[in-house]
Amino acid sequence: MPSEIDILAPPKTVLTRITRWETGLDQVVPAKKAGSNLLIATWNLRAFGDLTKAWKTAEGESPKRNFTDVHLIASVVRRFDVVAVQEVRGNLRALRHLLKILGEEWAFILTDVTLGKAGNNERLAFLFNTTRVKPSGLACELVVPLEQAAGVSAAGLDRQFARTPYAVSFLSSGQTFTLVTLHVNYGKKAAERVPELKAIAKWLAGWAEREFGWEHNLIALGDFNIDRHGDPLFDAFTSTGLTPAPQLDGLPRTIFDKPGAEHFYDQIAWFTKGQKHRPVLRLEAVAGGQLDFVSALQGDQTLPELSWHLSDHFPLWMEFAIPAS
Repeated sequence: MPSEIDILAPPKTVLTRITRWETGLDQVVPAKKAGSNLLIATWNLRAFGDLTKAWKTAEGESPKRNFTDVHLIASVVRRFDVVAVQEVRGNLRALRHLLKILGEEWAFILTDVTLGKAGNNERLAFLFNTTRVKPSGLACELVVPLEQAAGVSAAGLDRQFARTPYAVSFLSSGQTFTLVTLHVNYGKKAAERVPELKAIAKWLAGWAEREFGWEHNLIALGDFNIDRHGDPLFDAFTSTGLTPAPQLDGLPRTIFDKPGAEHFYDQIAWFTKGQKHRPVLRLEAVAGGQLDFVSALQGDQTLPELSWHLSDHFPLWMEFAIPAS
């Protein structure tokens, strides 16, 4: 019987590939600065569930994702303080091995599996570096009260969210911030996403206006499945004042995006000044971007093959400056 592979001891060829990838990341992602900045990311990791326990996946074997791929993913995750992850599946093998690679200073909070066809056996998760941030008490799923409002009528959304948005509050250097992550149901056509996006926007606006302390620095991030700027989906998402990070405007979201026809699926957004009683972001958004891993990691794989090893979505990130107390 073959011995168990040690995921923390990559072979030389794999280690060389990881080192080259990390060198590239060093040129793109800002460094962590104690007490003065906060790095937040969102990443839809395609079908992040099972794992082939090998450094290379044999031809025809499933799943495609292997130990090498998880190391490459970990190299991205550890650049940030908190990462919202969409498409974590019921099977947590890949997630557990990712946490082994990240080390003891990393932790996670995640939802239970969303059952039903629309739920796609998915979870929503936050991975965070405990030396930089700590949970500050709030962890909840967002549920629409259909019989009331939040401005939502049965004609607008006659069900709960297909995958319930998940909110968790964190504390870093004296600053509380609440992250709300979600993965909007894609549906058969774009128009089917409008009611859910409107419901989310209205719910977040109403929630933000309540007079309690959890709302400071409220940031929504995740896969909103918005096709493009200015379409009905984008208008629904921004209908109550959510403002997408301008640093991310126009950047491709998926490895399949064509120049000039980029999607706006993934977003990081917050409320801004002059919007009723909604909290203003106290953290200053100083930089942002996405991490295009195609040229560095595709090799001789096709794009579909690459999407199953890593993802079909690029990670999006923002750097926030923490105001002096």
